[in-house]
Amino acid sequence: MSANNFLFKDFKKKRKSKKIQFYLKDLIISKNEVINSLTQNYKYSYSKKLIRNYKKFKFIKIIGMGGSSLGSHAIYDFLKHKINKNFFFISNLNNTEKFPKKNFLNLTISKSGNTLETIANSNVYIKKNEKNILITENKKSILKKIGLKLKNEVVAHNDYIGGRYSVLSEVGMLPAELMGLNVKKFKRFNNLIKNKIFYNSIISNAANILDLIRIKKFNSVILNYDESSDNFLKWYQQLVAESLGKNGKGVLPIISSMPKDNHSLMQLYLDGQKSNFYTFFYTQDKFSQKINSQNIPDDIKYLKKKSLGNILSSQIIATQKVFKKKNIPFRSFMIKNKSEETLGELFSFFIIETILIANALKINPYNQPAVELIKKETKKILINT
Repeated sequence: MSANNFLFKDFKKKRKSKKIQFYLKDLIISKNEVINSLTQNYKYSYSKKLIRNYKKFKFIKIIGMGGSSLGSHAIYDFLKHKINKNFFFISNLNNTEKFPKKNFLNLTISKSGNTLETIANSNVYIKKNEKNILITENKKSILKKIGLKLKNEVVAHNDYIGGRYSVLSEVGMLPAELMGLNVKKFKRFNNLIKNKIFYNSIISNAANILDLIRIKKFNSVILNYDESSDNFLKWYQQLVAESLGKNGKGVLPIISSMPKDNHSLMQLYLDGQKSNFYTFFYTQDKFSQKINSQNIPDDIKYLKKKSLGNILSSQIIATQKVFKKKNIPFRSFMIKNKSEETLGELFSFFIIETILIANALKINPYNQPAVELIKKETKKILINT
């Protein structure tokens, strides 16, 4: 699939599927809040006044777990060249980052308002007299109780959109506005779904992945050649794992850092067990550093006048050629430009793809019941120790 923003090559086999086409048509006409959030029709629960009041802040901490922070972190890293502010992401309990002594705005996000790690981190990293915005559901919760007590700004989290699907709702778009980005440009669903190439490609793509699952290829390995896309792919990893991993089914998404993993994991990918399928993810690098030709000896003179980007693109092409020879299933995404439109298209693509696969597998893509077991056990241990 060719678009202005990225070039997508599907798996070798082009597939048509009436079942997937039915699910896609049903998704388009449904009153699904997740799909609505991908469109410009979506109504945010925050006001433009709130953005005006807080856009002056140059230093912002985002505190949240999983989908509450992964989306905004993906946006920040992918579009850093367009952002002149400093964002810090506190998304684990072992944060070692040192924060500068600046005037910070804190954005704390938890759908339930009861996320243990988020509440603990907010009590550690929010300092006295710092300004705060909370995003949480409009119901009783610990986070909302704290926010109201401290007279913080409280923004309503959409009740019908889970964390991993929330990137184009308030959860991702409020931070994007604070980054100075144009949130309207992220909303590409209406354009994409009218694009016949996109429409047919996503049907073929979902059908191919289902075929691979049926022949017991359960590991989806993403070969990432672009470090600034790492958090985007971590967002994708959560999306796939939490949405499909239930009822004894699912796909294990694995992010592989390339070309570094050529020297550690590639031997297994090429010649090990055969339960994997692959996604190449890379950018069209136009501004790569040049190699100093004066230091290149004659026995590797083919490197003269080359750039690091030339080497990387040659490795991608070579790896794909070897994969084809070995009949290893793969698809590829080449990013042409890093913009709000590109990232919006990628978010939409993977969200739709995941929901279609879940529907075909008769899985609810929106819940994560097993995770609640660990939360309950953790609470018991903390109470009794």
